[in-house]
Amino acid sequence: MQAVAPTQSLPTPAGRRTVGEMGERLLVIGGDGAGMSAASLARRRRPDLEIVALEMGRWTSYSACGIPYLVGGALDGIADLVARSPEEFRSMRIDVRTEHEVVGLDLSSRKAEVYNRAHGRTFHLGFDLLHIATGARPRRPDIPGLDLPHVHGVQTLADATRLLDDARSHRPGHVVVVGSGYVGLELAEAFLDRGASVTVVEASAEVMGSLDPDMGSLVARSMRQAGVTVRTGEELTAVTESAVVTSAGEFPADLVVLGLGVEPNADLAAAAGVDTGVRGSIVVDRQQRTSSEGVWAAGDCCQSYNIVSGRPVHLPLGTVANKQGRVAGINISGGYATFPGVAGTAVTRICRTEIGRTGLREQEARDAGFGVSAVRIEATTTAAYMPDAQHTTVKLIAERGGGRLLGAQIVGGRGSAKRVDVIATALAAGMNVEDLIGLDLGYAPPYSSVWDPVQVAARQLLPQL
Repeated sequence: MQAVAPTQSLPTPAGRRTVGEMGERLLVIGGDGAGMSAASLARRRRPDLEIVALEMGRWTSYSACGIPYLVGGALDGIADLVARSPEEFRSMRIDVRTEHEVVGLDLSSRKAEVYNRAHGRTFHLGFDLLHIATGARPRRPDIPGLDLPHVHGVQTLADATRLLDDARSHRPGHVVVVGSGYVGLELAEAFLDRGASVTVVEASAEVMGSLDPDMGSLVARSMRQAGVTVRTGEELTAVTESAVVTSAGEFPADLVVLGLGVEPNADLAAAAGVDTGVRGSIVVDRQQRTSSEGVWAAGDCCQSYNIVSGRPVHLPLGTVANKQGRVAGINISGGYATFPGVAGTAVTRICRTEIGRTGLREQEARDAGFGVSAVRIEATTTAAYMPDAQHTTVKLIAERGGGRLLGAQIVGGRGSAKRVDVIATALAAGMNVEDLIGLDLGYAPPYSSVWDPVQVAARQLLPQL
C-alpha cells in the first residue's frame, strides 16, 4: 500500500524528504529500547524504508533502570542514562521527533493523529507499517491524594527529572515509598543515601511480590538493618500534603514515591482495534505481530510468553523490551525472527543485599498445575574459609516426579544474584534437577565452594522429588 501523505502537518524541515519520495514509511511510536531497537534493525536491513519515530518525551534510548542510581547520587546527570540521542538516530536516517505524542490511530486509513507538544499543534501522519512501543506507566490506584505534586511515579526520564527537582528544592526529611517493586525499593535506598528518613509501605505480608514470602522476608530484614522502616500488611488509604495514611495509622511524608509496579500503556492500540490480553497488554505472536495486519508491538506495552508455565504474561523489563524490539525490526524489514519467551529472570541490589529470581514462584507453579517440591539452603558465595565469603540463600523449585526445574530465587551478599543466570539457562534448556547437579560449573575458592550454591540446593532437592 502506498503511504498516505501527511495532512495539516508542520512544515517539513530542510533535507527531510516526503513519503512520496521515499516509498514505504514505517512509523514507530515510542523512542526507548523497544521502539528504537526495531527502528535501527529496520534501517540496517532496509535502506529504502522511510522511518519516522515519535517520542512524547525529550530523550530516546535511555536506561530507566538507572534512575534510582541517578537519584542516589552515583551518577553525574541524566546524560549518563542516555544510550543514543535523537541526533545520533537522525544521522542514521531515522526521523526522530521528540515531544510528539500520538493521540489517535486509524488503521484502516493508515493515519496517526499526532500532537506536537512543543508547538501545541495537532497534525496527521500517514504510514504503511506501524510499530507500537508505548511502554508502561506507573500504577496509580484511585486513592485520595495521589495527584498531589509531591507524589511521584517513576518510569521515564521526565519522571526522574521531576523527582530530582523536587528532592533538590525541598530536601525531604521523610520519604515514603508505597509498594515494594524493584524500582521502589531501589529508590528507598537512594533516598536513604541522601540522608532522608525512609519508610516503605507494602500491603502484602512481605516485600517484593516477585519472590516467595520466605525469601522476601530476607530482603525486608536487610532493609531494616540498613535503617529503612518497613511496614508490611498495611494498605495505603490516603496521602495528604504532609502525611501518608494507611490502614494502621498516619505518619509524616514530605515526598512520596509510588513503587506499585506499572501497567501496560496500551490504550492507544486498544482504541484502534488491536487485540489486548493479560493486564490489558497488546497481544503479539512470536514474531511480535499484533492482530492487525502490518502492525507490530514490543516492550512494556505488550505481553510475552512464559517458557515455564506456557502462559501469556506481562513482564515489563528492559531486557525483554530490547529483545522483542530486535525481533520486530527484523520481521518488519522482511526477515524472519521469533521471540522465544521469558523465564522472568531479574536481579537487583537493595541495601547491599543482592537478589535474583527466575522462573515460577511456588504459588505460580501450583497455579499452573504443577506438583511442586522446593528447598531452601544456606551457603556462602566463596569457599567458606575465604575472608570475603558472603552469606547467600538459595531457593530451588522443581516439579515433583520428573524433577523438571521450575524456578529459583537467591538472596545474599556480593556474588549472589547473578548465579540465577545458571538456573535461567537451565530453564531455557528444559533441564531437570539431576542435570543441574551434573553441570560442569567453574570452581576456585574466591568464586565458589567445590559445590556451587545452586548445585548444593539441587542435591538437597533431589531426594524430595
